[in-house]
Amino acid sequence: MEVHPLGVEDALVFHPRVFPDDRGAFVTTHDGERFTEQLGTPLFPVAQASFSRSRRGVVRGLHYTLTPPGCAKYVWCAHGAVLDIVVDLRVGSPTFGRCDTVELDAERARAVYLPVGVGHGFVALSDDATVTYLMSKSYRPEHELEVSITDPALGLPLPEPDPLLSPRDRAAPTVAVAADRGLLPSYADAVRLDRELRGAAGGAA
Repeated sequence: MEVHPLGVEDALVFHPRVFPDDRGAFVTTHDGERFTEQLGTPLFPVAQASFSRSRRGVVRGLHYTLTPPGCAKYVWCAHGAVLDIVVDLRVGSPTFGRCDTVELDAERARAVYLPVGVGHGFVALSDDATVTYLMSKSYRPEHELEVSITDPALGLPLPEPDPLLSPRDRAAPTVAVAADRGLLPSYADAVRLDRELRGAAGGAA
């Protein structure tokens, strides 16, 4: 499994080996040893596993968790394909406001690690695009926040002319407005919480 950094600090993309044969294929979507080699600690203790299924053209995000408590994620596409979007929302981060994208699909089985405080979204490139999430915290509606994935300041590659968004995502504030309202996580808090999560995983091993 190859591991490469994304443009957002501490976000990573994992490229596993896929083993096809005449029956189908086998792939390891998370390799704890390679993750630990890259970051020095294991993946966070998994509190929740979920998946979303979307039809072609659906756009989800940008979502993040109130920090604290914060939430780290490890995501991959188990069926179909998505353009995965990562945005640094951590105020004070050296890559604050930076965006990166990576195509996730069932054929190549790439996965993305999203540290605490980083915004996440995606564009469904196929029908029945199924994105699987491992999360460090259980979902709490009162902790879940969003910024506009159509924010012109981000300049993200979205379907034209009108992305298919949920009412929640369509009403989300821009990054600048969220920052003015004090809704964005601080870089120091996010990094501390991220390290604590992975440290807890190491202690439990």
